[in-house]
Amino acid sequence: MSQVDTDNLYRVQGHKIPFFRTPAFEGDANLVHGIFGRQGGVSPPPFDSLNLSQAVGDTPQAVHENFARACTALGILPEQTAACHLYHSAEIVTVTRQNQQRVMGWADGLITAEPNIFLAMRFGDCTPLLFFDPVRQAVGLTHAGWRGTMKNAAGATVSAMTKRLGCRPKDIITVIGPAIGPCCYEVGPDVVQAAGESFADITDLFRKNGRPDHAHFDMWTANRRQLAASGVTQIIETKMCTACHTDLFFSHRAEKGKTGRFGVIIGLRRKISA
Repeated sequence: MSQVDTDNLYRVQGHKIPFFRTPAFEGDANLVHGIFGRQGGVSPPPFDSLNLSQAVGDTPQAVHENFARACTALGILPEQTAACHLYHSAEIVTVTRQNQQRVMGWADGLITAEPNIFLAMRFGDCTPLLFFDPVRQAVGLTHAGWRGTMKNAAGATVSAMTKRLGCRPKDIITVIGPAIGPCCYEVGPDVVQAAGESFADITDLFRKNGRPDHAHFDMWTANRRQLAASGVTQIIETKMCTACHTDLFFSHRAEKGKTGRFGVIIGLRRKISA
């Protein structure tokens, strides 16, 4: 069950804690990224142990220590990060040195072309989307649950990077991170109906499971299709199901809501000219 090393995702040992990286992002020395699992923190059960969210009932002291450990593992400082309050939208915020805050308000996507700003988000089954444009030297990070997916949060991020940062979709490398997979994500008729309104064809997005009006939803494929429709050609799928791997990641669905949230951090580390 603990097997995680694949062609698109592998584990490394940071300072005190393990985390995960993708080879797709390793061609640029400036890029810093980490997908953190649930190991190496100080939170007690049911948040054991590297919970990075204060919204699930864990103590602020434990979450602060956990986040400090995650930042240390990447060689950055907590005050260099920017996060946001997630609310299942397609709202994308551009982070600059002028407007950077630890919490950028309500949004589900963050983008930046500024050095030494590290985007951070928490996940517990929803899909992390990591974006890197090595030509423009820009990054993005998006939270795509089923509601955000129906609103095309993936496409909204590509559009924002293109219009606001001057990126070209063909230059953007996108990684679909660990999230609940079609093996485990049973949904009801509301999700099927929403998909029918958002996608021209949903035949490859759902798997019948024998329960009337229910099916298993493939968020990985849905987001991949939206990225491709936005012009992104370099799409890497980690295909790591959080519900299947609760030894490695938190899963809101598999753990019946009593669990923590894992984190993703991405940014560009460069010297700023005086």
